[in-house]
Amino acid sequence: MSVPNPTRRAVVALGGNAITRPGEAGTVAQDLANLERSLEAVVELLDRGYELLLTHGNGPQVGNQMIRVELTRGKAPHLPLDVMVADLQGGLGYMIERVLRGKLRRRGLPQGVCCMVAMVEVRADDPALADPTKYVGPFYGEAEARALAADHGWVVKRDADRGWRRVVPSPDPIAVVESREVRALLATGTIVISAGGGGIPVARDAAGDLVGVEGVIDKDLASTVLALAVGATELFILTAVDRVMLDFGTPRARPVATLPVAEARRHLAAGQFPPGSMGPKIEAACRFLEGGGERVLITHIDRLPEALAGETGTWITA
Repeated sequence: MSVPNPTRRAVVALGGNAITRPGEAGTVAQDLANLERSLEAVVELLDRGYELLLTHGNGPQVGNQMIRVELTRGKAPHLPLDVMVADLQGGLGYMIERVLRGKLRRRGLPQGVCCMVAMVEVRADDPALADPTKYVGPFYGEAEARALAADHGWVVKRDADRGWRRVVPSPDPIAVVESREVRALLATGTIVISAGGGGIPVARDAAGDLVGVEGVIDKDLASTVLALAVGATELFILTAVDRVMLDFGTPRARPVATLPVAEARRHLAAGQFPPGSMGPKIEAACRFLEGGGERVLITHIDRLPEALAGETGTWITA
């Protein structure tokens, strides 16, 4: 059994497909079954001696939560988006912790696990709050999406070639309110699950108090803020693709095995990475490395062992 080494502290950002796979209804039973498979990647890192902080997406789940709220309009009190994110952070964190504790017990590993619901601070005057860009919820055909937008006052946009989805504001994260507490837990060897779904968006009012914000923060950008705050050296972004692609969707499309951060910045500025999919992941990787992180891995949730062996995945380095 490996002993955690504080010089190898990593943040693992689990994509939404770690919990709900494409085409699934997203039942609790399905989500738990998916986590049984997805969290094998986490155990692989424990075996290599990492201290781990886990973050996760909530795109499919927050979209379904919004549908529940709309269907109960007039029958139950309305829930603002920040409270929905808080509810999901607790619920999904519970499922991740439960499955992970089982895996650790079956392997005889001693690490504790703790889910910490976290608030992520944004600027109250962030222009992104007036420009919805974050895709949430299930995919729809164009006609159904436009009908839902008309019925519920949603903003909908086409998400690449996969269909139409609802979009909500996605302000830029500037700090994780509970980062000091997360760091203290990590120092004890505890595996921490935090800032799920990008964390609960909050901003400071005129008096300096925290207030909720209607939005969903990108979980990869929030993961970078938290990773730097806790002194992580590596960031693993586990998603639905094996490698980052250049010229995606064209005859010149090609996978990239390694990418220096300066080159990643150039490709990002040139529009190589769509803002609703790979763009935020590359931006998060660049911010992490520019802030003092050592390396970032982007790969498929099911192929982490192969990526660590250099067989797949994209490593972005300073």
